[in-house]
Amino acid sequence: MPGQNILHTIEFDKLLETASSYAKSCPAREGVLELRPLNNAKEIKKRFAIVEEIRLLSQKETPLQLSEFCDITRLLQKVRPAGSILDPVEIAEIMEFLNCAHDISSQISHQTEAPNLQELASPLTGQPDLLKTLKRSIGSEGSILDTASGELGRLRSKLRTLEARIRRRLEDITKDERLSIFLQDDFVTQRSGRWVIPVRMDSKGQVPGVVHDVSNTGETAFVEPLEIIGISNELENAIAEHKTEEIRILRKISEHIRMLADSIAAEYAYLVQIDIFRSIAIFSDQLQMETPLITENTSCIKLSNARHPLLMIAYKNRGYDKNVVPLDVELSVEKKVMVITGSNAGGKTISIKTVGLLTLMALSGMPIPADSSSVIPLIKNVLVDIGDDQSIEANHSTFSAHISNIAQILDSADTNSLVLVDELGTGTDPSEGGALACAVLKELKTKGALVFATTHLTDIKGFVHKTEGMINASMEFDRQTLSPLYRLRVGEPGQSHAIDTAARYGMPKRIIDDAKEMLGRARVEIDSLISDLNSKRADYEQKLAETKFKMMDLEQKEADLIEKNTKLAAQAKEALAHAYEEASKIVQTAKQQMNLFINEIKKTERQKQKELISRTEAEYKKLREKVREYAPVKTAGVNIDELEPGQFVSLPSLRAEAVVQAVDTRTMCVRLLIAGKEVEMPVTEIALTDKKPLSKSGSISVEAETEAVSNRINLIGFRVDDAIVEIEPFLNHASMTGLSEVVIIHGIGTGALSKGIKEHLKGHPLIAELRPGIKEEGGAGVTVAKLK
Repeated sequence: MPGQNILHTIEFDKLLETASSYAKSCPAREGVLELRPLNNAKEIKKRFAIVEEIRLLSQKETPLQLSEFCDITRLLQKVRPAGSILDPVEIAEIMEFLNCAHDISSQISHQTEAPNLQELASPLTGQPDLLKTLKRSIGSEGSILDTASGELGRLRSKLRTLEARIRRRLEDITKDERLSIFLQDDFVTQRSGRWVIPVRMDSKGQVPGVVHDVSNTGETAFVEPLEIIGISNELENAIAEHKTEEIRILRKISEHIRMLADSIAAEYAYLVQIDIFRSIAIFSDQLQMETPLITENTSCIKLSNARHPLLMIAYKNRGYDKNVVPLDVELSVEKKVMVITGSNAGGKTISIKTVGLLTLMALSGMPIPADSSSVIPLIKNVLVDIGDDQSIEANHSTFSAHISNIAQILDSADTNSLVLVDELGTGTDPSEGGALACAVLKELKTKGALVFATTHLTDIKGFVHKTEGMINASMEFDRQTLSPLYRLRVGEPGQSHAIDTAARYGMPKRIIDDAKEMLGRARVEIDSLISDLNSKRADYEQKLAETKFKMMDLEQKEADLIEKNTKLAAQAKEALAHAYEEASKIVQTAKQQMNLFINEIKKTERQKQKELISRTEAEYKKLREKVREYAPVKTAGVNIDELEPGQFVSLPSLRAEAVVQAVDTRTMCVRLLIAGKEVEMPVTEIALTDKKPLSKSGSISVEAETEAVSNRINLIGFRVDDAIVEIEPFLNHASMTGLSEVVIIHGIGTGALSKGIKEHLKGHPLIAELRPGIKEEGGAGVTVAKLK
């Protein structure tokens, strides 16, 4: 992978330094600075996944909160030897780390949308038992708490009591008028750990006690009065016991830490890793970076809407309103070498540095400031020759330094390499430099490396244009203002514009004219040709943009028409559905009306039956005409010429059979005998059967028809609506054949079918009475209907 010089040249180290500033610990900051490209696509994608999951938590407004923590490696090394003791401040640092580990574990454990982060944090526990002991024993600033043990609390209470007694007695002495005249001052202090009062040196014999110290001037003696020596000795003993108890507590805690040292060290390493990933995630959010696609196909690279991250940071720090001009480049197996030309300070070097820097970032598992559609190859070498490596000590000129670098590049380049060369062929005679540069490009292409190079030499532009597998590119230049636009234009060579720029900055006209003349007619013509091509390209792009706009307008209009047609079709379908619904209602009304007429026929005297039948047929014809207004046109079920008296036919609408009595070709109706009664039906309601015609008399006995009709119907398995459709013709046929009672089998099941059938039959014009079936008839699984 790239050496330190290359990382410095591309400014990868400077980028990492910026990212490391977001770390919460020194080891994490160092870890970010030590990030390097990986050779394993799986590991790179794992890094991407963890960073993206941390960023997702921020987007959900539950960012990963991490407090600062110290490097505890040295403390764990210190505590490992048996009998070693950590001081309270050192233990407080370990406690600070364990608090962080516990907090991070709590934050991540329930984040099911971050499985990779959960896996990384799964070893973190914060050692809850140890942490509980530390919180009870050690303060955050490194003090031993009274609650560390019961004995420590008792001793500290005793110390406070003894000190208070001593202070009170000394204050009483200083206020005693008999002794106060011998004192230098009335304050109470300590010397050599003993409580004393200041006595004038010439009067120290007047205050019985022990002198523990003398002031610097020699005028004051610090005396411990005899009457408090006993209490002070008791205080000294209590202090010794207190110190012993503190050491015992620290030894016990240190022993606990020693037992868990390996586990704590492992948790520490995981927390540092999380801190590193968190730093990268925050840095990525600051520049709105995206995760590119990593491909093992080293023959292609694609950057879409790419920006140089350090340039973005510089703009942001300086408060610039403008954005970094994005870069779009792509190389593939067809075109693996790109040569960028254009004016000085036009952005050529920044362009190839952007390619190199974003490649190193992606291979290190860092999101990049480019679209997620960008593709980065899993290359193993980034080979760079950028900048002036002139060395006086090594006796190297600029040209020889470049040649030395390029020689090393040629030796190392292969299909797993990305090569970045700035100002190829410069530093020597343009003709020789151009020829040498073309040969270098040819060799790099043969080796299969991906190559980005910049140059000013015209000879190279022509060579690239005519060589398969290479492509020219240029940095755009505004000829009106003679200023660079920093946009990369792929497929076209650029111009240096040195003479035009010189004229803009005040070079005398005569010098400009002489320069153009010296440049030569051919060179001027080439530059003019390139300029003309650029103008035509700009005109083409403008027309293309206008065409795209018109196409978008047409597509929008087409979409509007499709939407309107869809709405109209939906409205038509809705209207048709409504019509069929109305037709269905009419047919249902017709059936009910027929049932009423049949019932009246049965109650009426024979002489009135013909009149009722005629009225029924008239009403039926009216209803059928209304149905025909809505229903689609139907072809005749049978040709009327095929029918003759005595022939068996079927009536699908009534689910019954009948015998033809007479045929009326004028009205297209047929008079039929069904269940001993004559009815007239249109030929469209009749279908042929396989039964052979009767004798010429055409008679059929009512008894025979009656025998053929069952008084039971089985509806088990039907839905309620389908069952009702089956019931109607069954009741009609049963009524016309003179049955007095029918059995409807619906089963028990959920009860929905039974309930639906009974509700339909209540008030039915053919039904006189309903009752549940008895056990022999089927019990609750049947309903018996008595017909009128």
